[in-house]
Amino acid sequence: MRLALDIGGTKMAAGAVREDGRVPDVETVPTPDTDTWATCAALLRRVADGRKVDAIGIACAGPVDTVGGVVAPINISEWARGFPLVESVEALFPGAHTALAMDGAAAALAEHHHGAGRGIPNLLSLVVSTGIGGGVVLGGRIATGRTGNAGHIGHLVVSGTSSVPGADEPCSCGGAGCLETVASGPSAVRWARTQGWTGSTGLDLAEDARGGDPVATAALARAGHALGIAIASAAALLDVNLAVLGGGFSQAGPPLWEPLLEAAARHARLSFISDLSIVPAQLGTAGTLTGAGLLSLDVDI
Repeated sequence: MRLALDIGGTKMAAGAVREDGRVPDVETVPTPDTDTWATCAALLRRVADGRKVDAIGIACAGPVDTVGGVVAPINISEWARGFPLVESVEALFPGAHTALAMDGAAAALAEHHHGAGRGIPNLLSLVVSTGIGGGVVLGGRIATGRTGNAGHIGHLVVSGTSSVPGADEPCSCGGAGCLETVASGPSAVRWARTQGWTGSTGLDLAEDARGGDPVATAALARAGHALGIAIASAAALLDVNLAVLGGGFSQAGPPLWEPLLEAAARHARLSFISDLSIVPAQLGTAGTLTGAGLLSLDVDI
């Protein structure tokens, strides 16, 4: 059997992979603050259920090092200094082939094969959730870069733009003013709470914004503007005219999407990206795990 594993800052998901790379039956667990590998290993053992595992595709929040098989996701504190994930998985399933990709790259791979980017040779994919990841398809293949981190759009700097006021706070990556500090779910919640909002989650924020709460609306508008600016900038750099937006926080609805599309249109003015299209991911939150499933099948990335 082949397994797919998706590791994010909020949850881990795993399942058996079908021949087309899809993962119909998924088991999820919250990502813990401690004993991260023990939790991950237990999840994989449950999904394998004693059967022989031939291959595992892994999508993990970044940064990653696909050459060395090490991950250092900034949203998983226990692994932030580096964890030998590939070595650990291969020790759990001796003889199994293991393929690792950054979560955004896996999502881009899935949307290119099965989703909103099907048949599109050049596209940008974003995963907007606990953090913000991304992946790039150029010429029909995933652009991985030197270490597998190409497309890590969450750390494109958006500070200093008038439509994203105050977007200069320190980022967990060590820099400041990154897109992730403004437009991830937890970051938008954190900013709203500094403005007097009393909710606690991205879901609460989206619901209150749709209900007309002014602070929640401002928080989502701020996040949307930052995303639109980042997408337009990345499109100009990469020469792509499609961006696919997935992840739980991307489903916040019009209060996020309307300012996002407005900002992207205002900044995507060059002729070769004037037709830039930004669409929701068709695979929803299953995209990253589907990408991991494709990796387990040795899909050429």
